[in-house]
Amino acid sequence: MDHIEVEGLRIAYRHAGEGPALVLLHGAFSDSRAWRPQLDGLSDAFRVVAWDAPGCGGSSDPPEPFGMAGYADCLAGFVDAVGLGRPHVLGLSFGGGLALALYERHPELPRTLVLASAYAGWAGSLPPEEVEQRRQRALREIDLPPEQWVRGYLPGLFTEAAKPEVIDQALAMMSETRPAGMRAMLSAFADADLRHVLPHIDVPTLLLYGDADQRAPLSVAEDLHAKISASKLVVLPGVGHDSAMEAPGAFNAEVRGFLRSSQP
Repeated sequence: MDHIEVEGLRIAYRHAGEGPALVLLHGAFSDSRAWRPQLDGLSDAFRVVAWDAPGCGGSSDPPEPFGMAGYADCLAGFVDAVGLGRPHVLGLSFGGGLALALYERHPELPRTLVLASAYAGWAGSLPPEEVEQRRQRALREIDLPPEQWVRGYLPGLFTEAAKPEVIDQALAMMSETRPAGMRAMLSAFADADLRHVLPHIDVPTLLLYGDADQRAPLSVAEDLHAKISASKLVVLPGVGHDSAMEAPGAFNAEVRGFLRSSQP
């Protein structure tokens, strides 16, 4: 793992391979360790870089309030500091929303977008009562010992077919979640409504969802697909929300094929 300073924050990241740059943005209760199958599986053709978002993993906690704009500007600064030029940008769940926020504030930066299990922000993709339910649950649990709450999220993230080692990896990351980082991410994403960004996206965009996703169901995918004219929707059968960890072979194959077809 390497570290770099961006706008006064220490940002940790993992990287592998050479070639066109591919930036990986993880979801909540997670960090760059979630992308090990992609760092291993895609680095033969791409320079794969997975960051720890501010407040996660080995990165500094962000200031309050940070908001989606703060995450997006920090990401743009990170891309510049690491020398990634104009990368492909792949985000999962919160990371997908961050990719949209990056496009909103720095539209010249992404070469392509891969939005996996993504929302246009919770407020932009979910009913208000669902947003509030998720917000209140997280706020109630984040200061409790992890063993009291982490397993309760597993049914929403994975199907029963997920391998035990994948579950163990997810639990390890979730158990190391820092309350300050989680509050910043929750505050930014729960109120985010990025629907206005979708019609303006003019780079090739892959929407990648599991058909068993309980947190970002296919209705969310179809809404994004209808509003992003340059998008392609791919549904992975029998796969849950954290599709990159649960089905890395199918996930990587779709990403690889899409990025190759999008090369100039």
